[in-house]
Amino acid sequence: MEALKEFFDTLGGWVWGPAMLVLLVGTGVLLTVMLKGLQFSMLGYALKQAFMPHKKKADGSDHEGDVSHFGALMTALSATIGTGNIAGVATAVVLGGPGAVFWMWITAIFGMATKYGEGVLAVKYRTVNRKGEMSGGPMYYIERGLNMKWMAMLFALFGTIASFGIGSSVQSNSVAQSIQSSFHIEPWISGIFLTALTAIVILGGIKSIAKVASVIVPFMAIFYVLGGLLIIFLHADMLVPAIEKILTEAFNFSAAAGGMAGAAIRYGVARGVFSNEAGMGSAPIAAAAAKTDHPVRQALVSMTGTFLDTIIVCSITGIVLVMGQMGSFSPADQTGAALTTHTFNNMLPGPGGWIVTIGLIFFAYSTILGWCYYGEKCAAYVFGDGFIGIYRVIYVASVMLGTVVSLDLVWSAADTFNGLMAIPNLVALLLLSKVIVNETKDFKAKRASGQLQ
Repeated sequence: MEALKEFFDTLGGWVWGPAMLVLLVGTGVLLTVMLKGLQFSMLGYALKQAFMPHKKKADGSDHEGDVSHFGALMTALSATIGTGNIAGVATAVVLGGPGAVFWMWITAIFGMATKYGEGVLAVKYRTVNRKGEMSGGPMYYIERGLNMKWMAMLFALFGTIASFGIGSSVQSNSVAQSIQSSFHIEPWISGIFLTALTAIVILGGIKSIAKVASVIVPFMAIFYVLGGLLIIFLHADMLVPAIEKILTEAFNFSAAAGGMAGAAIRYGVARGVFSNEAGMGSAPIAAAAAKTDHPVRQALVSMTGTFLDTIIVCSITGIVLVMGQMGSFSPADQTGAALTTHTFNNMLPGPGGWIVTIGLIFFAYSTILGWCYYGEKCAAYVFGDGFIGIYRVIYVASVMLGTVVSLDLVWSAADTFNGLMAIPNLVALLLLSKVIVNETKDFKAKRASGQLQ
C-alpha cells in the first residue's frame, strides 16, 4: 500500500506540475481573447440568467433538458464549493503567502472563460439516453465533436475513478472528522447517517440531486459568506492593509523575500483550480442537464459558478486568513481546515469556529451529492446505462468507508485521477474553440434580432 501511495504521489506530482497549470490557465487566457473578454461584458447578464425564474416556451411547452438553469448551476456548485474553499485556501496562504489569494483571483477570472466554453460544448453535443434523460459532458463533446472515442473513454474512466475519492470517501472523511472534533460523535455513527442521507437523495437521480442542492448550496454559501463578512466588519481597520499585503506579496520577487511571488503563483493557481474546477471537465456534466433554448445561455450560467466559488467564497476565507496573520490570530503551526477554523474562532470567539465547522460539513456533503451525478454519467458512458444502479451502490458504500478508514492512499489516487480528467478535456476545449466562438456569435445575433431574450 505504501508503494502504491508513493506511485500516485509521484504521478500526481507530474500531472499537477507546471505544464498542467500552464495548460489550465493558458486555455482560459486563449478563450478570453477569442471571446473578447465575454466574462467581463456579460457577467451581469449571466448572473441574472442564473437566478431568474425558469421560463418555458411561448406555447407553454418546456425546453429540452432535465432541470432548470438554477438547478444545473446548484448541482455544479454543490460539487465545486467544498473543502477546497476552506482547507485549500488555507494551504495556499500558508505555502504561497498572502499573494496566493491574488493569483487565485486571476485563475478564476480566466477560469470563467474556460467554464463558459465547457458549458457551450456540453449542451451543444449532449444526447438523450434510453431513460429520456440528458447525457453530456467532455466524453460526449470529445466523441461527437472530435470523433475521438478513445479519448472520450479515457476521460470517462478517469472521472469514474476520481468520483470515489474526491467525490465520496475524502468528503465523508472530512465530515466525520469535523463532527467528531466538534460534537465528539464517533465517525462510524456519523457515517451511518451520512450514508443514509446520501442514498436517499442520489436514488432519485439528477432531479432529486438538483432539488436538494438548490436548498443546501444557497444556504451554506450565504451562511459562510455572512459569517466571514461579520469577521471582516469587526476587524475593518485591518481590511485595507490586508488587501495591500495580498497585492504586494503577489509580485514580490525580491531575493530578500525568498522569491515568495513564485510560490504565490504556484499555490494560488493550483488551489484556485482545485477549488473552482474550471477546466477539469466535471461541471459541464451538470450543465448538459439544463433546460435551455441555446447552449450559450446555460454556458453563461455555468460561468457564474467560478465567480461565486472563487471570487466570492474563497476570497472571504483568504482575506480573513491574511487579516488573521497580520493580527496574530492565526496559529503558526497549523494549515488546512484547522488553520481556518482556529483563525475564525480567534477573530470571532465562540461562533467563529462553528461557522467553519458547519460550513465544512455542508460543503463536503453537497460535494458528495454533486460528484455522484458526475461519476454515474462517466460510468454509464464506459459501462452502459445498465451499470448506473451498481455504480450508485458502490458509491454509497464508499461514503461509509471513507468515514472509518485512513485515506492517505485515496487522497493521492483521487488527486491524480482528478488531474488526469483535465488533460483530454483541455485538449478538446482547444480543438473546439472555434465552435465555442461560433455558438457565441449565433447567440448574440439571435438576441439582437429578437429571436432570443
